[in-house]
Amino acid sequence: MKNITNWLSNTDLTTVLESPISIAIISIAIFLCLLKVAHILFNRFTKDILSKTEDTEHVKQIQTFAHIVKSTADIVFFLIFAMVLLTKLGIDIRPILTAAGVLGVAVGFGAKRFVEDIISGMIILLEGQIRVGDVVEITDKVGVVEKINLKMVVLRDLHGRVHYVRNGMIDIVTNLTRDFSYYVLELGVAYKENVDKVIQTLEKIYEEELMTNCKIAEQILEPIEILGVDSFGESSVNIKLRIKTKPMSQWTVGREFNRLIKNKFDELNIEIPYPHTTLYFANTPTEL
Repeated sequence: MKNITNWLSNTDLTTVLESPISIAIISIAIFLCLLKVAHILFNRFTKDILSKTEDTEHVKQIQTFAHIVKSTADIVFFLIFAMVLLTKLGIDIRPILTAAGVLGVAVGFGAKRFVEDIISGMIILLEGQIRVGDVVEITDKVGVVEKINLKMVVLRDLHGRVHYVRNGMIDIVTNLTRDFSYYVLELGVAYKENVDKVIQTLEKIYEEELMTNCKIAEQILEPIEILGVDSFGESSVNIKLRIKTKPMSQWTVGREFNRLIKNKFDELNIEIPYPHTTLYFANTPTEL
């Protein structure tokens, strides 16, 4: 303790604080504190906006742009801080800026893919083709959009696998959860069944069973559309129908509807064809 006291009494604190190392440490500490405060204020501002927005699609759009603005602002602030710090340390940044400009031009000639990614990313974001939280299909990959920036889109599929897709590779985007979704079912029944009776049964299942489930009913936007007999298969008459749902609810609604159809058809002995073979032994048919 005595040694520390002697050191402080014999040391000029002004000289210590003005040393390059001290300036760098203090500047970095201040920068990190300001960045943390800026993040907190930005997050609160974003939450305030989201709290006033009930539209799910607007929420996705705001969250996506908030992420882009936050990451871009971090980079800009870091570059400004680095230049100010170098100037404060007495380092002339003009040669650095000149070299960076020359290097940027040189890299630009060979960075065709990078430029394509940036331009494509700007178009995707401005048009709102993809938002964080959407379920999309890109280059044969289907998944939930976890992250999107000017360089790439990050998807996580049903198996938990993460796919990184460069924006420059995106030619066609299929958004499965934009504004609303449809659950589409092509249901095959045996040729011996009365088609009109089957359609009436499907309508009853929808009205009397599916819509009585409150959690499912609130996900459905419009009444069921039974489009009718769509095609004739080798062993089935195919009836097509669809249900309009909220975004990302088509799979939940579809699974529950399928369960109810199977149970009701079993109860009414309505046959859903399946591949089977009949063998005959001593004039007695046996199904396998």
